[in-house]
Amino acid sequence: MSFFMALFLGFIQGLTEFLPVSSSGHLSIIQNLITGGDIERDHMFFDVLLHFGTLVSVILVYRKDISELLRELFRGAAAVFGKKEPGAPAPPMRRFVWLLIVACVPLIAVPFVADYVENLYYNTIFIGCALIFTGLLLFLSDRMPKGRKDHKNAKVSDALAVGIAQAVAVVPGLSRAGTTIAMGTFAGFDREFAVKFSFILSLPAILAANILSLFKAVKAGIDMSLAGVYAAGMISAFVFGVAAISLIRYLARKGKFGVFAWYCFAAGAAAILLTVIL
Repeated sequence: MSFFMALFLGFIQGLTEFLPVSSSGHLSIIQNLITGGDIERDHMFFDVLLHFGTLVSVILVYRKDISELLRELFRGAAAVFGKKEPGAPAPPMRRFVWLLIVACVPLIAVPFVADYVENLYYNTIFIGCALIFTGLLLFLSDRMPKGRKDHKNAKVSDALAVGIAQAVAVVPGLSRAGTTIAMGTFAGFDREFAVKFSFILSLPAILAANILSLFKAVKAGIDMSLAGVYAAGMISAFVFGVAAISLIRYLARKGKFGVFAWYCFAAGAAAILLTVIL
């Protein structure tokens, strides 16, 4: 893999991880159509580093929220074993913590279907169809009335629905960001909160996936002669990840997610067409 290919794939990963257009779908399409899938098979460690770059970008952008959530997590754990007034309501940020925990529960099912899902990464026609479905979700969510729910009044069932959407979105071509933001919108979340909930929720998912992938990468072997290439891809993913998060937060305030729906329709159709032609 060349230095410039690493930068390019980092660019694709950083943008598409957080823009609701499916990073896995785009990377798989590029690798399958341009390189015959060799990058994914021969450079598993590189894929781990790309995701690590995007993980750090979320932590940077939402560092204040994450810091407060971690404090409330430990305070909440301490409260379980300490004394508290009967019926005392939990602080708003502590409710946010529990909502995130509930939303992570469906991820337990993912390892059981991991091998099946992995095979789909090499089926470009399937990925194209999944992109079109992502576009449909975005199209419908963009036409939903503005929600008013946030971490103060969202229900446990709302968080669980978003968590199920995230678990389903391990399928390549289904955007994790797009699917979870759309589900949050369907549940009545305020658009900015839907984006925040989606991105912070991505942290344990990305971290867990990275740990599993890292074990596989180490087992397959790491080519340390490509250390510079790996670093370039990771930094590129981080930089463009920050840019993508900033853009999606802006578009959430403006209520302009529809543009991504049309992009997914076009990208999905193009992937199917190119696969048939090539």
